[in-house]
Formats: sequence, structure tokens, C-alpha cells
Amino acid sequence: MPGRFVVMKTSMGTIKVELFEDKSPITVKNFLKYVDDKHYDGTIFHRVIGKENSDDGKDFMVQGGGFSEERVEKKTRSPIKNEASNGVSNERGTLAMARTNNPDSASAQFFINVKDNSFLDRNARSAGYAVFGKVIEGMDVVDKIKAVPTGTKEFTVPDPRDPDKTVKAPFENVPVKNVVIESIRRVEK
Repeated sequence: MPGRFVVMKTSMGTIKVELFEDKSPITVKNFLKYVDDKHYDGTIFHRVIGKENSDDGKDFMVQGGGFSEERVEKKTRSPIKNEASNGVSNERGTLAMARTNNPDSASAQFFINVKDNSFLDRNARSAGYAVFGKVIEGMDVVDKIKAVPTGTKEFTVPDPRDPDKTVKAPFENVPVKNVVIESIRRVEK
């Protein structure tokens, strides 16, 4: 079955991704719905952990898709089922869904692994993180993103006590200068 492809235009360059529709059908369908709705336009990579900016000097990932340039969380649709049992490992260059401690809580946010992170795969102790695609062009752009200076910034998120209200919360590993996802669009191979 042929994969689907998207191009992610960022403020630091272009990234082309092949989506694993056969391995992660629920996740890819969900991601493409956000793409088609232009949800990702103008969002930022809000969590960037590369060896240049991590406390332990290790590479990890770059995460985005959930916050505006003003660091306000965007509304999402209902969470989806975790497909981390699909047999695809969190290797360098793969895209996976971000989630909370609840395995079935992923919605719009995703991350790109900047090194092999097999500890994020499903195992006896963890439900894992569902890989749904892989960077096929532009990994140099991902490497540029992972190297940006980061710090702590305040974000606006839903109040856990009253989801109709918002609160300010400090986030760590935030790029000092916004790294913007300008758009993500479907493309032919």
C-alpha cells in the first residue's frame, strides 16, 4: 500500500514526511484531518531537546503542533487510540504522537525523534508512543531545530479544574526564538 506524504514548511526550512498509513491507520487519519483543517499552520515547536540544549547533554526530540506563536494551546478534537503496538520503533527521523500519561490521550501534538529512542516503544512497562511517519527529506532542518537555544517560557493552557478557563504555566526546553510550523500540506510522492 503506498504511503501518504506531507510537506512541513517551517521557519527553519522544509521537511518532507512519509506517513505509515498501513501501520498506523487511526493516527495517520487523525493527523491528516488536522493537516486538512490547517490546524498546524502557525504553530510552534514548543519543546526542543537536543544535546546542545538539554540538561544531560543528550539528544531526544523536537515536539510541536499544539501551541500558537503566542504560546496559547489550540483546541483539539477528541483523543485517539494509541497504536504503539504497530511494530514501528521510535528511531531517528520518525514522527510519533505526543500524549499524557494516559496511553489513549494523543490528539494533535507530535514529535520527531532526533536519535533512536527505542525506550519510547511499547514494552512490558510502557504503552509506548505511536510512530506514524518518517522524515524522508529535510532531516538537516530537524537537526537545525534541535540545536536552537532554549529556556523556560510561560504558556496559556486549559485550567485543569475548569476547562472553560485558562491558566499560565511555565514550560521548559522552549526555543528562545519561535520555530514556527508555517504549514503542513499533503503532497504526491
